[in-house]
Amino acid sequence: MVGYLNLILRLTIWFLLTADFSVANIIIGISIALLLPGGKTARESLKDWLRVLGEIMVAIPQAYIEAFQLILRPHKYEDITMERAKPGRTPGLVFLDIFLITFTPKTIVLKYHEAGWYEVHWVRRRRKV
Repeated sequence: MVGYLNLILRLTIWFLLTADFSVANIIIGISIALLLPGGKTARESLKDWLRVLGEIMVAIPQAYIEAFQLILRPHKYEDITMERAKPGRTPGLVFLDIFLITFTPKTIVLKYHEAGWYEVHWVRRRRKV
């Protein structure tokens, strides 16, 4: 099941990049998704995938809320923090974590450290005390 989720994620990224649903592009996208390394060795569980997808569904309304907050009340301060990644993350789940953090307008991942940390840039309304 997790292998199918990896394939769907790769195809989704391909279609978002190309914005073309022609037969030729679908064949190219499937070929690339199958040829990319790491599909057979992924160890993530279905539970991890479902949890991250649930968090993404929660992040969608949160992104709209943050966008309106930025429009209505300017945020003048910035912070850079280090946030711990969950242990044992595979590259696919690390990508989804980075997507989740970067999806909302107030945060962006600047760097993923191999030691299991995300360097996150925050836009804030007030200075953190």
